Amino acid sequence: MKRTLSLLLSAAVALSLLTGCGPKTTGSDSSSGSGSGSSSGDVSSSGAYVLPNFMVLSGPTGVGAAKLLADDAAIADGTASAGEMKEVVDHFEVVANNQEVKDALISGTTDIAAIATNEAAALAAKTDGAVQVLAVNTLGVLYILEKGNTVYSLADLAGKTVYATGQGANPEYVLNYLLRQSGVQPSQVDIQWMTAQEVSAKMATSEEAICMLPVPAATALLIQDSGVRQALSLSEVWDELGSGQLAMGCVVVRTEYLEENPQGVEAFLDAYEDSLNYMMDEANLEQAAQYVAQFEITPSAAIAQKAIPQCSLTYITGGEMRDMLESYYQVLFQANPDSIGGSMPYDSFYYEG
Repeated sequence: MKRTLSLLLSAAVALSLLTGCGPKTTGSDSSSGSGSGSSSGDVSSSGAYVLPNFMVLSGPTGVGAAKLLADDAAIADGTASAGEMKEVVDHFEVVANNQEVKDALISGTTDIAAIATNEAAALAAKTDGAVQVLAVNTLGVLYILEKGNTVYSLADLAGKTVYATGQGANPEYVLNYLLRQSGVQPSQVDIQWMTAQEVSAKMATSEEAICMLPVPAATALLIQDSGVRQALSLSEVWDELGSGQLAMGCVVVRTEYLEENPQGVEAFLDAYEDSLNYMMDEANLEQAAQYVAQFEITPSAAIAQKAIPQCSLTYITGGEMRDMLESYYQVLFQANPDSIGGSMPYDSFYYEG
């Protein structure tokens, strides 16, 4: 479900009525920005910049942003102490799937977004470089779960039915690659693609069933059904092959926004790194889980508290990010060029500050 800040916080609405409906700017000349975020013009030369619209996926790709969203909400509703936090986004949304994120980036209604890594590359190819990748935020989060005791390797999936989520995104391509590396053709497995909710429902009504789910959906299923066991971590299987790190989630920016508002991107990245560090700190786990549930990134705080340590959160930028993604994209490209848009990304895809 979408959570739209301007709809949730009446104080922010009232403020917009008083000050105008254009995007907010910050810097030495806060009056220099006008219009929409996608057509604001370059205000960076004056030291001001247009605050970005920000969109994240529910699930692991969005977890790292929860503290940033909470801070922005506190600023908007006036509960943040003066000078305690810096506003870094104009507006945010949490959405359910990669397609919504891609559509918003293409239309310019969002400027910075958390999205699956393969979808980021495919979008850059489709739009001739209209987006650039800023950071890797999530590593491997995929698990094979089963009711029963028949799966101890991917080779054991041959001839079986697997309920799975993530068709057309990283989960599909990772599973197919790992099956082939295990001596099993994907056609030998009856993979039934569904939403995470549909997969969980299938598992609940079956006495013997197998599924592939990411955290936190996998975590929720394990909590809800004691008959389900974790059979395999696909991250561990991937690591055993020596194919580099499994980089599944990233943050991208519209190239147009970046060129017009470089200070806005840098300010966002500083705050985003702080958010990820907060979410990864075990000492903050209880409050972090509350933030994740508050913005419906997971169904509940109880699930979030179990899931966050399994979300493989990270913050990797610059040359290290490029090396990691190029290695991952090479594996995907060799397995299925369409998985990343038909070609390896150009050098300009990688933002290095």
